[in-house]
Amino acid sequence: MTASASPRLVGARDGRFAPSPTGPLHLGSLRTALVAWLFARSQAARFLVRIEDLDPLRSRRRFEREQLDDLRAIGLDWDATPVRQSERMPLYESALERLEAQGLLYPCYCTRAEIREAASAPHGELPEGSYPGTCRSLGEEDRASLRAAGRPFALRVRAGGERIEFEDRLRGRCGAVVDDFVVRRADGVPAYQLAVVVDDADQGIGEVVRGDDLTGSTPRQILLARLLGLPVPRYAHVPLVLGADGTRLAKRIRPPALRDRHEPSARTLALLAHTLGLALGRDRVARPADLLAEFDPDRLPSGPCVLP
Repeated sequence: MTASASPRLVGARDGRFAPSPTGPLHLGSLRTALVAWLFARSQAARFLVRIEDLDPLRSRRRFEREQLDDLRAIGLDWDATPVRQSERMPLYESALERLEAQGLLYPCYCTRAEIREAASAPHGELPEGSYPGTCRSLGEEDRASLRAAGRPFALRVRAGGERIEFEDRLRGRCGAVVDDFVVRRADGVPAYQLAVVVDDADQGIGEVVRGDDLTGSTPRQILLARLLGLPVPRYAHVPLVLGADGTRLAKRIRPPALRDRHEPSARTLALLAHTLGLALGRDRVARPADLLAEFDPDRLPSGPCVLP
């Protein structure tokens, strides 16, 4: 009997891994995928893979194929054919229409440079990345003038400056004040914040396990789910993997990927397991299911790790 065929536990929460096909999966991403798989399979819950390919300039089917191959190479399985966000546009448009019907959206003509400049103005600095509300109260005359000048616009949701808190399975109590944020980009593409909330609800995801670099996005996503009347999943943000220089791994600097290691995938799986406090004393692990008996979310490391 496979892990996915085990009796489903009461209160089990389905999980997922959602890579962007903009480059090879680095080992930190594979480690997060392994943790997400362990969370789901330890409850005999479903585990899904979703391809987050909304970046039209950088997404490539070649990277998608390579990423799925790498997941299979370390022994991960999933319960349905992976879906692509690029093929789910009607779901996102429907969500935008619901927000618009509530009067929660407004066009924002600001460039990133203008937002940075306004946020750092002497009359009151805002936290980095915060939106100063420049376009929130624009009148129709000002908007018409900007449209006539050919200024593209994104759509922002009126967040109301509410503080949203949540209990993270790995980080404990987290929270932040939510400013107005983009739900549709200026190029017409649905923003990550919107798409991920809609997708998780549509796919029945009950526990989102992902890297802790996304912890700061979670209050926005919780608020958006509430505004849309969607269920809010539980969250577990996994500490990141750092390079030898102490910086986090990222695709743009070409960190080590599975295909770069030139060693059996069972050894790479064992390495990833060791960083989670699992399979200690073993230099090979045949399959992720061998880790389930000793997996305990409460015993996962609380800080980042450095891969050799």
